[in-house]
Amino acid sequence: MTETDVVAVMGACGPERARYAAQLSRATSRPLLAASRLAPQDPASSAAAILPWLDVGSGVVAEFPSDASILDVIGTLAERGSGVRLRGVVCVVDAPHLLDDLRRETYAGSAEVDESGMPRTRYTAHALLTVQQLEYASTIVLVNWSGLSTPDLSITMALVSHLAPSARLRLHQPAVDLLPTAPIPIRSHQDAPGWVQLLNGEFAPHMTDPRISALRYENVRPLHPGRLQALLDERIESGEFGSVIRSAGFCRFATRSNIVAQWDHVGSMIAFSPVQVDDGMPEAEGLLAVGEDIAIIGLDLHHRALRAALDETALTDDELAAGPSAWAAFEDPFPMWQVTRSGD
Repeated sequence: MTETDVVAVMGACGPERARYAAQLSRATSRPLLAASRLAPQDPASSAAAILPWLDVGSGVVAEFPSDASILDVIGTLAERGSGVRLRGVVCVVDAPHLLDDLRRETYAGSAEVDESGMPRTRYTAHALLTVQQLEYASTIVLVNWSGLSTPDLSITMALVSHLAPSARLRLHQPAVDLLPTAPIPIRSHQDAPGWVQLLNGEFAPHMTDPRISALRYENVRPLHPGRLQALLDERIESGEFGSVIRSAGFCRFATRSNIVAQWDHVGSMIAFSPVQVDDGMPEAEGLLAVGEDIAIIGLDLHHRALRAALDETALTDDELAAGPSAWAAFEDPFPMWQVTRSGD
């Protein structure tokens, strides 16, 4: 079966993304699948069904809407037997509005099927969609950058490089070719984001700026959920430690000490979701095996003060000695999880 080569174009700013996709289509003599032709509830599957019919031998440029999840796009178009071959993902960034896009507080809805096979709507923060489009892109193109001051452009490029160290970062120049004739393939999506590389000890952003930095926070003790919420809402959100733009990793709440949670934060949005339940593991060993391992990326960060504040949310010596039965009585303001143990 002949596969259709596809270059996906994504980005939070619709007009800039559409304009770039059209320019890329003309410059590379590839047909364009515009975002407006895709089913809004499942654009990735919609594109996979249409793309093979558009190919005339040169491949296709596929533009995806702002609400599309890059993980869905990569998962669908890179699936074996899909009839398409994803050659690269270009994320178009409207440079003057990047920080605003990462601080949006609105949500997008998309269709999915629950565990019982029933359809439902999945809601995802626009800020998370935006940061993931950056993190998993193979090429990032900054448009409208010429209006930025030199310091602001340096900050923007360094931030993008910290979020997506493996991506090729380019300043859009309309007078030159928009994309190499052989687009670089997408990196294995599991280890593409900057936060993952930071936790893996492989973090090496190409662009730096004195005001953009990253740190890795580790602690073997579980967190007190009440103190954590107070830190997030009253101190981190207010900018006491600088502007925390992206933080992600893993943590453990004392009130749910047998569950490892994913910490996923961007801008003003944060979510915690269960990723592993300790099964058949002695309690003490399970407690010490995983505590916090969190990557933090931001602007004007005060590393020492932020580390100290996070340490204060972890259990004290007395709290730790009291054990899980005492921890169960701690204030826990975060939504409860539905978890399934292995073998259930």
